[in-house]
Amino acid sequence: MAPLLQIDDLHVAVDGAEILRGVDLTVGSGEIHALMGPNGAGKSTLAAALMGHPAYRVTAGTIRFDGQDITDWPTDVRAKAGIFLAFQYPEAIEGVSVTQFLRQAMSARKGDDISVLEVRFAMNEWMERLGMDPAFGERHLNTGFSGGEKKRNEILQMALLEPRLAVLDETDSGLDIDALRVVGRGIHTVRESHPELAVLVVTHYQRILEDLLPDRVHLLFDGRVVETGGPELARRIEAGGYEEWRS
Repeated sequence: MAPLLQIDDLHVAVDGAEILRGVDLTVGSGEIHALMGPNGAGKSTLAAALMGHPAYRVTAGTIRFDGQDITDWPTDVRAKAGIFLAFQYPEAIEGVSVTQFLRQAMSARKGDDISVLEVRFAMNEWMERLGMDPAFGERHLNTGFSGGEKKRNEILQMALLEPRLAVLDETDSGLDIDALRVVGRGIHTVRESHPELAVLVVTHYQRILEDLLPDRVHLLFDGRVVETGGPELARRIEAGGYEEWRS
């Protein structure tokens, strides 16, 4: 049986500069993987390339999702197939409520027009499970949101869109310990209902991994995965930094 996500010898360039230099990575259904590495290693580049961002050009290698070669698929087709990206810095959209945004996103994901009533029912159920104020749905998307509220909103989106693979691009960025735990619990709550959901967490820090308990940890360095291990690899990085891989 093919893994859910298989990346083979992936090379990606941005503005003519090669950032990823041959990434190999495999994620199975229902697994949690962490991708760590220093600034400039290519972590966010990999996340963007997985989602098909047009500014990130694949120059070699392949991305396979559920056995299909999606290397040349556009972003909207990947999203409909079940790939979800939580942004490091989510965009604020004045004038568009969280409910309106989610109705459009859910309709696009499911290929069918979903009523406002259906969206609100699903939102209220999940906001209760995630410990969110129901009034949250009427606020304009990410406008005036705190860092923790933006991340909770992305977890809510993940719950409602029911992806098969969630890529969380530095979702712990700028969060304090309490907010990190809220995000970690939120991800676990979603996976309780969708145990087949695979998660790839892009992070600098081991803290969020204490809650998520990844199956595998990958170290991305200079555009390549240079080591893969269990949670102990994250602890090694946290304790000693990246010096042992610089030599």
